[in-house]
Amino acid sequence: MNYTKKRYLTYAIFTLFIFVLPFIKINGNHMLLLSFEYSKFHFLGFSFDVNELYVMPFLLMILFIGIFAITTIFGRVWCGWACPQTIFRVVFRDLIETKLLGLRRLKNKQKDIDYSKKSNQIKKYIALLIWAVLTLIAASNFMWYFIPPEDFFNYIQNPDEHNFMILFIITLAGFLFYDIVFWKEDFCTYTCPYSRIQSVLYDDNTVQVVYNTNRGGDIYKNSEKSIFNVKQFSSNEECTTCEACVKVCPTHIDIRKGLQVECINCLECSDACTTVMGKLGKKSLIEWGSTNRVINKIKTNLFSKRNLAYIASIVICIFFATAMIVEKKDFIVNINKTTQLYKINEDKTVSNNYVFTFSNMQDKKVVMDLTLHNQKDFEIKRFKPFILKPKQRVKKVVIIKTKKRLFLSDKKDTPLDIKIDISANNNINKKQTWDLSFIYPRNDLFN
Repeated sequence: MNYTKKRYLTYAIFTLFIFVLPFIKINGNHMLLLSFEYSKFHFLGFSFDVNELYVMPFLLMILFIGIFAITTIFGRVWCGWACPQTIFRVVFRDLIETKLLGLRRLKNKQKDIDYSKKSNQIKKYIALLIWAVLTLIAASNFMWYFIPPEDFFNYIQNPDEHNFMILFIITLAGFLFYDIVFWKEDFCTYTCPYSRIQSVLYDDNTVQVVYNTNRGGDIYKNSEKSIFNVKQFSSNEECTTCEACVKVCPTHIDIRKGLQVECINCLECSDACTTVMGKLGKKSLIEWGSTNRVINKIKTNLFSKRNLAYIASIVICIFFATAMIVEKKDFIVNINKTTQLYKINEDKTVSNNYVFTFSNMQDKKVVMDLTLHNQKDFEIKRFKPFILKPKQRVKKVVIIKTKKRLFLSDKKDTPLDIKIDISANNNINKKQTWDLSFIYPRNDLFN
């Protein structure tokens, strides 16, 4: 199986995975979902409240460090084998325009379509119509990672009540339509920053698309083409200058010129060269390997200091992310003071009001309770243990009151530190201890 068929198979698997993933649930939670409506983040079957997004930085670090590590080791394998931009272009150019409608030839992707023919014009509009439908499906699929599919299909039946969602889908579909039909590979060359990053991350051990100059000869010298036909070759130079590798390149480059930011590691040039050189009983002059292996004949070192540093960083991030997931809290509490700092009661005692927001993160109900550490000087008023239903969020106004007169300051209010335990079902192992600031008024206010 050549690289092109392997890529098509990879695209199919990747597309199916992205399409199906939003529907997969574990214990009622999605595999990957960031819901702004419910303020929830689902990851691998775990549900995190918006206040528990401390795991998100580690996931983002794993993502970006992973991109750097993969690029350093395997080059732009993401661009050629998994990037949605590349997949969409292959679907539109190779599947719709080429296979279904016969507007192009797979072996020559640099030749423009001749729209002077009336039949081609009709096929053009058919291609655009098919792609327009596919962009709406792709945009909807994207939304399933922010709106649960079960909610999405209910919302779509009432578009008047969900104008923003409909507008977002149409806008995203419009962008994909313009990008794939008109922007094409220029997006990869001029817009995507990844192509600029690769030149910094590549070294002689990076696996990439390499033209073997030892066998094929130097086609370019000082960026100028030096050989134009086979008659100028010496006997040890195998390139036939058939230009098959150039014609098939979707980004319109000549790989024989060396590393270029436009190259997306699709390896179509290698397949084209394999076909031509195979007729001569020889191996392809274009390989997927490191410069050291192909040109310098040195064994590729995948465990360089830089690569080991990337791997170590990813392992550390995975460790902390796993620790955060394992230590996930069964309930979350947010505590805020009301606008009134304190209140002096008729009996000369002082009370502070707090707003407690209780969030049950479990699938079972719990009984929430509060206990003060310093019960000698303070007491809780207007609060009784209550039942918190699964996934429920409840706000309670809690009043903490002093039991005796405290003589502290004649000039200013005094903040006092008090501790309070918050427990569920009287489980000591699951309790949370919070520090509260109790504001006590200056002495002259009591007169």
